[in-house]
Amino acid sequence: MYRVFEALDELVTIVEEARGVPMTSGCVVPRGDVLELLDDVRDAIPAELDDAQDVLDHRDELVGKAQHDAEQNVSKSRSDAERMVAEAQHEAERMLSEARARAERVVAEAQDQADRTVAAGRKEYEDLVGRAHAEADRMVQAGRANYERAIEEGRAEQSRLVTQTEVVQAAHNEAARVLEAAQTEAVRLRSECDAYVDGKLADFEDLLAHTLRSVGKGRSHLRGPVVASAAAPFDYRD
Repeated sequence: MYRVFEALDELVTIVEEARGVPMTSGCVVPRGDVLELLDDVRDAIPAELDDAQDVLDHRDELVGKAQHDAEQNVSKSRSDAERMVAEAQHEAERMLSEARARAERVVAEAQDQADRTVAAGRKEYEDLVGRAHAEADRMVQAGRANYERAIEEGRAEQSRLVTQTEVVQAAHNEAARVLEAAQTEAVRLRSECDAYVDGKLADFEDLLAHTLRSVGKGRSHLRGPVVASAAAPFDYRD
């Protein structure tokens, strides 16, 4: 490139120093020197300029090809994007369906557990009531037997001491006392049985209320929107 600029400077000098043609703006230059300098300029021009000229000559072709490639890339990218969106939507629908099925299964399991809990509680209640009634009847029978035995003992004592008024009166008083004590004991035992049964029923009522709340939460989660990825699995024990 240095030789190019040097040759151009020499050409400028030749033109400036050339003899002018009278009555015109032209001049007379040495043809051989000018052609030699032009040959030097042509030889010194880098090959990249020729390549650049080729690029300029084929600019429209290259631009068209680049535009065609860009349109193909855009079309392919759009197709890939649509395919990825379709796949993502399909995956989201699949995950939503699985989440809904899982929620329905959890609610069904909670409902089944609640039914089993209710059945077990009812059976336990019936067993407790049956045992309480049996125990109360046994205690009443024991009290009645004690009462009758006391009456018999009192009557035997009365017969033995029929002539002794004070002893007979004492026997009557003892018999009445024994009878009252037996009745009081029977009432106390029945009250304890009723309190025991009432406590067990209160525990069963709390368990049943907790189970029904869990089932209600499960149904609320089932009716609500299900988020595929961020959502945590529903636990009926909550």
